[in-house]
This record gives sequence, C-alpha cells and structure tokens, in this order.
Amino acid sequence: MGSHRRLAPPGFDRGAGTAGIAAVCVMSAAAAALGALPAAAAPHDDTRAEVDRLYAQAEKATEAYNKADERADSLREQVSTAQDEIARQQERINTMRDALGSLAGAQYRSGGIDPSLALLFSDDPGDYLDKAAALDRITAHQAGELTDLQLAMRDLAQKREEASGKLADLERSRKAVAQNKRTVERKLAKARQLLNSLPDEVRAAYGRASRSGRADMPDLGDTVPASGRAAAALAAARSALGRPYVWGANGPGGFDCSGLMQWTYAQAGVGLPRTSQAQRYAGRQVPLSQARPGDLVTYRSDASHIAMYMGNGQVIHAPYPGAPVRYDPVGMMPISSVTRV
Repeated sequence: MGSHRRLAPPGFDRGAGTAGIAAVCVMSAAAAALGALPAAAAPHDDTRAEVDRLYAQAEKATEAYNKADERADSLREQVSTAQDEIARQQERINTMRDALGSLAGAQYRSGGIDPSLALLFSDDPGDYLDKAAALDRITAHQAGELTDLQLAMRDLAQKREEASGKLADLERSRKAVAQNKRTVERKLAKARQLLNSLPDEVRAAYGRASRSGRADMPDLGDTVPASGRAAAALAAARSALGRPYVWGANGPGGFDCSGLMQWTYAQAGVGLPRTSQAQRYAGRQVPLSQARPGDLVTYRSDASHIAMYMGNGQVIHAPYPGAPVRYDPVGMMPISSVTRV
C-alpha cells in the first residue's frame, strides 16, 4: 500500500512515448521529494515505514473482513432457505398425521368386531367380503402412508440438524467479521496517529510521495482489451477515478481494492468474488508480458492487493485510505499473478 513507489519491471511493455517518460518522472519526483528532506527528518524514516506496514496489514485485514462478510451473507441465505424448507416439511407432516388420524378413527368406529363373526352375521356375505378386501387395501395404503410419514420426519430432523450447523457457522462468521473490523480500525487509527506525530514538512513529503499516482488520463497505448466484457469493465474503472478508498466498500461511492474490481466487472455483467484472493482465480492466468487492458493484477504473495491493467504499463486501483482511485505503474509492488476474466 504505502510501498507504491516502484517502477514497472524492465522489459515490460510500457511504451516509449512521452507519457511513459512522464510517468517515470512523476514517480522519480516523488522519490526525490523524500530524498530532498532535511537531515533532521531522517529519524522519521522508521515512522513512515511503520505507517506503510500498518496500511499493508490493514488491507490484509480488510480482505479477511470481506471474506468473512461474504460468507456470512451466503450463510444467511442458506439458513433462510433451510428454515423455509423446514416449515414446508412440517406442514406436510401435519397434513399426513391428520389424514392418518382420520383414517384410523373411521376404522375404529366401523371395526372393533372379529371379521369371522362379522361374516357370520352378515346379511350379504359377498358384500362383506368385498368390503373386507377394500379394508385390506385401505390398511395397506395406511401402512404406506405411515412409512412416508416416518421418512418425512427423519428428513425433517436432518434438515433441522443442518440448519443448526449453519446457524453456528453464521455466528462464527459474524464474530470473524467483527474481529477483522476491529483489526482494520485499530491499524488505521495507529497509522493516522503516527502520521499526525510527524512534523508538518515530513508529513507533507510523505503525502506527496503517497499521491504520486496519476489521477489524470495517462497514455495507455493502443493495446485492445481481451474481450468485450473487459472493455466494459475498463470503461467503468475509468469512471471511478478519484473516488475515495473506503475499506470494506464495493461502490459506487467508494471502494477498497477488491471492491473496485468487483464493481467494475459487475458493470460488464460479470460477477466476481468479493476478495482479491478469490478474484485471482476468477479467470485464466496469463504471463505479465501478455497482460492486456482489463486483466486483473494481484500483488504480494498472499494476493492481498489487486488492480486492473489499463495498458502501457499502467494499472488502476484503490490504493489505501486517503488515496483515491488512481493510476499507478504496474510494477508498484511485487506481482503475484495476472488473471484474464
């Protein structure tokens, strides 16, 4: 996050135009801003490094928060579906019980006499035998209904057990959401506290370096997107330039890094997972040298940051709190993968 000051790797397709040179100059100027600080500012280097580290940790916690929150949403839907199924199954069981109860009552009222005696006293033995055969069929049907009732009750018990497990999972996810939220807020508060402890000129230099990314439209070259959906996502990403970084947000007013990618591709009709770790597997992996506009670029070994390749060695991303959606060189941080959606 705070380490977004490294240039694109040598040999990568950055273009040789003046815009590419300008991007290098912007980043060099930012580095020079820090290098030009008075010697008295040197003791504050550790503080700036700690701020960068806290921002990186907050971003990892944000992605963990997003993952837990997404799981909680999914579990809420599953629990709601399970509860609806349980209610329907209970209603079916109640109906079956009522039917069996009515049939048993009717048999008791018309039965209660030994079949051989009933045949002896019958005025029409043939009619009695016909009725007895029908009664046997009813009894067999009743036995089948009873078996169905027992199966339905076992199914209901299983559904209730599964729902109970999902409710327990949901509670664990809620706790994980709350824990990760506290972690993010604690890291960000500490970063703000450290920044505020710096002298004005040091804090201003850090701010200039942190805002070294381009907010205007750089020369993105003439490489075409890999697909129509990538082109649509690209256009959506451009429209988000300048919007604030808001941790845990996926637009349209603010974004964290994976929230921006999810929102841009949603505008293209493509549903991406919520976290950067999951988004890296949302398509086909391609080499960095073959990156095309619209591809997703994940950073760090744990894929805790993600951006969209725009062309000519530039990406667009939501960097960290205080830095709006902007352009930066693709090599701003160690790259872990490039994904074509």
